[in-house]
Amino acid sequence: MMAMPRASQRPASAPVTSAPTLRDRAARAVRAEIGAVAMELFFKQGYDNTTVDQIARAAGMSRTSFFRYFATKDDIVLGRVDELGQQVMEALVTRPEGEPVWHALRGAFDPLLELTVAAPERWLAVARMLSDAPSLKASQLGRQLAWQDMLVPDVARRLGIANAALDARPRALVAAAIACLNAARDVWTASDGTLDLPTLLDQAMNALTDDGVDSGTSEPPSPSGPGRIRAGARR
Repeated sequence: MMAMPRASQRPASAPVTSAPTLRDRAARAVRAEIGAVAMELFFKQGYDNTTVDQIARAAGMSRTSFFRYFATKDDIVLGRVDELGQQVMEALVTRPEGEPVWHALRGAFDPLLELTVAAPERWLAVARMLSDAPSLKASQLGRQLAWQDMLVPDVARRLGIANAALDARPRALVAAAIACLNAARDVWTASDGTLDLPTLLDQAMNALTDDGVDSGTSEPPSPSGPGRIRAGARR
């Protein structure tokens, strides 16, 4: 078995970026305004029934101007997906050395859960929109593929795998964890936000552990955290 890399081999922190310029701040303000107008239309008449022309008109701009700020209509709803993936990656690389990989992945989702707790109505509305618009949900799943590329290197490092491109385990673990996150969100949405999302995520991730798979029980798992996942438990 390959030796675990030293902690000093942890991926380097992201470089410090310069402060946004006045133009940057103005562009963000316009994007925020367009986004607010669009979301109001989406909630009122449905995502699929709302056109770019309608959004541009309601925002007081031309269709051409709209595309200066958003490449697609999907970007209005899913524009933060890449940013959220970055937050998950940053949370993962700060998890304790020696922590089981499945536990580390579960802990890496905590920043997303905190956002949901802070503004449950907003995130529930977005989740409902994803459920009601298959094309939007497909776009979201496609963007989450980029999360795999961000998370796989640290998972491979934790497993002592030198070349993740030649080993399926890191990508399988990350894909399974993201699938659990989406499953928990879908159930939370179906409950109209009445169920506890962190507990649902624990339930989903525990379902893929030895205890969760072998027990065959319908009882919800303990909220203490996920156990040992089958994949990666044997090397």
